[in-house]
Amino acid sequence: MAVNHYFQGGKGIGNQAEKRLHEDIIIESLKIFGQDIYYLPRTLVNRDLVLGEDTSSRFDDSYLLEMYFETNEGFAGENEIINKFGLEIRDDTTLVLSKRRFEDHVASKATLTATGRPNEGDIVYVPLLKSFFEIQFVEDQEPFYQLGNLPVYKLKVTRWEYANEEINTGINTLDAVEDKYSLNEYAYRFQLEYGQEALTGRGSIVLEDYHDYSTGQPAFLMNEEYTASEVVAKQSPYAGNLDLNTEAGYDTVGTADDILDFTERNPFGEVDE
Repeated sequence: MAVNHYFQGGKGIGNQAEKRLHEDIIIESLKIFGQDIYYLPRTLVNRDLVLGEDTSSRFDDSYLLEMYFETNEGFAGENEIINKFGLEIRDDTTLVLSKRRFEDHVASKATLTATGRPNEGDIVYVPLLKSFFEIQFVEDQEPFYQLGNLPVYKLKVTRWEYANEEINTGINTLDAVEDKYSLNEYAYRFQLEYGQEALTGRGSIVLEDYHDYSTGQPAFLMNEEYTASEVVAKQSPYAGNLDLNTEAGYDTVGTADDILDFTERNPFGEVDE
């Protein structure tokens, strides 16, 4: 005999009502046992179609949602490991997010690379841990068709490695990451006012030619105090950041302490005098 017409096997007159009740219970559970987490969609600026990446991407918006840590006994993954590059932190976890809540508060407002769902490459900020995590994979079929419905996303995330992306969400806690860790020298520039602004008597510095026609970008002045070492010093106290030129011996008179050259011109790595 076919499934009960009044209850659910995927069809029936009560199908939508049962689905709605199921989603309501899930959302209520997430609000009780979950955490407030910010979702930051990634905005692509100059995507490399060959490598499939964008080194100039930025984050302009944030959306506060409730999510639940499925791995509640601690982080998964390899955690803290030591490799040839030093200490590396690989904290992985899974976050459960209501599909309806995402559609109402993010998908209907944000500009997503893949519309209608969380995107791999987007990041989330967990205030409880004071850490960012990057979405590696979005599982949208687990649990598998309960009541003929897929009510949640499961976000497989790992700890995010900042790479000079711009973060301009308007929330100081989130935006402070760029100020603290960015190595982008443009953060130390002086933006010049347009020539007509000088007519208002504001004392602005004005260039005779406002635009750099080689790049099409506005002209600017650089702060002479900008040095990469000062920026690196602001980063993690656990990082052993060293000046590469000094360590390689390039800023010394002799060549005896320079790094070995293994190019085709010098395949044996002997120092050229």
